[in-house]
Amino acid sequence: MTFQKQQAVRPVPRHTHAAMPRSIRPRAHVLTLACIIASTAGCGSTSSSPSPQTQVECDAEPIIRTASGGVKFVRTPSGCFESLPGFDYELKSVDIDGLRQGYVDEGPAGAQVVLLLHGQPSWAYLYRKMIPVLVDAGYRAIAMDHVGMGWSDKPIDIEYYSYLGHIDRLEKFIEALGLRDIILFGQDWGSLVGLHVAGENPDLFARIVIGDGTLPVVPEGFELFPPVENPDELDPDLQFVFQVIPPPQLPFYDGCTPIGGGGTDFGAWMEYAMKAEAFHPAEVVEALTWFDMPAADEAAYDAPFPSRIYMAGPRTFPSLVNELGGANQQAWEGLMQFEKPFLTIWASNDPGNLGSCATQNNLIENIPGAEGLEHTRLPEASHFLQDDQGPEIARRIVELIEST
Repeated sequence: MTFQKQQAVRPVPRHTHAAMPRSIRPRAHVLTLACIIASTAGCGSTSSSPSPQTQVECDAEPIIRTASGGVKFVRTPSGCFESLPGFDYELKSVDIDGLRQGYVDEGPAGAQVVLLLHGQPSWAYLYRKMIPVLVDAGYRAIAMDHVGMGWSDKPIDIEYYSYLGHIDRLEKFIEALGLRDIILFGQDWGSLVGLHVAGENPDLFARIVIGDGTLPVVPEGFELFPPVENPDELDPDLQFVFQVIPPPQLPFYDGCTPIGGGGTDFGAWMEYAMKAEAFHPAEVVEALTWFDMPAADEAAYDAPFPSRIYMAGPRTFPSLVNELGGANQQAWEGLMQFEKPFLTIWASNDPGNLGSCATQNNLIENIPGAEGLEHTRLPEASHFLQDDQGPEIARRIVELIEST
């Protein structure tokens, strides 16, 4: 199935409320796009360093702050994270380069760590169904929010975000928390970031589990897709296929064979995420899960992003594919020597390239630690398989730890 950019199609959202969440709909008091990008005087107050988070209503005016090095950022009001369904966890943070790095840390402090890395456009909420199973089995579950996502601070300039920057922050996060003997679970961009760090620092990791992810090796100087033109222009008419995927999903595969040809128009996805007025995280997560998602869960995925000024992180992630050239060769060579357990747990109905049998098999066939393990493609699961089959994934992680 090839996802084509929808220009003249009237969106048919899976939920009528999902076309644009209340928190991201234009409001009179929300800053204009020009103000957001330029960070000019009068757009909001600034401070020289992050201040302690006090209780702030979710619809409060965004406050533009200045971190070390002159990085302009906003911090999602704490009120946005109140009463999220199934997510009764303390939100913690550590300072990295003057910006708050958010995470959830549950389970015994001295227990072996299972590090959970999300992708785009989700955040630690994606792991709410896996954390209890891991903790009940005696492990310490840490779900980190990439910068620009979740509880983490959100630089407002899209030029701040880079692939190697996300990698650098993960390495500093691991160092700041003193994590060792890590069991890694990564999905989507969480795999692209996590596998790079693991490939270059294999001694930090005891086991690796990947779901619908990979570590692409792209030749240096090669750009996979044309860059998005005029990335800061807001396009009210831009649409994408997410609006027309029904719940529950239609089958995208017959075994390993894509139905309808397979593949995704990733260039169109880059443009939609970067520029579309309609883009918000919940529509993506809801469309790319097998099961219909409750409205309250959708709202929780949107919670870190009460208006567009907070969304530079999820907007830019797809475009970071053009920074892969020459970035991963050394890390991939490290993974091809990784002999500790390496398990793949895939969704059976992920329509993107990361969900293909070929992507999964590439890891199994090239990483020594994958040999002899029970790799799987879970039924009734799509790209965000943690939401569809979180307890089952966590159970398999526990089984891997206890059997190897």
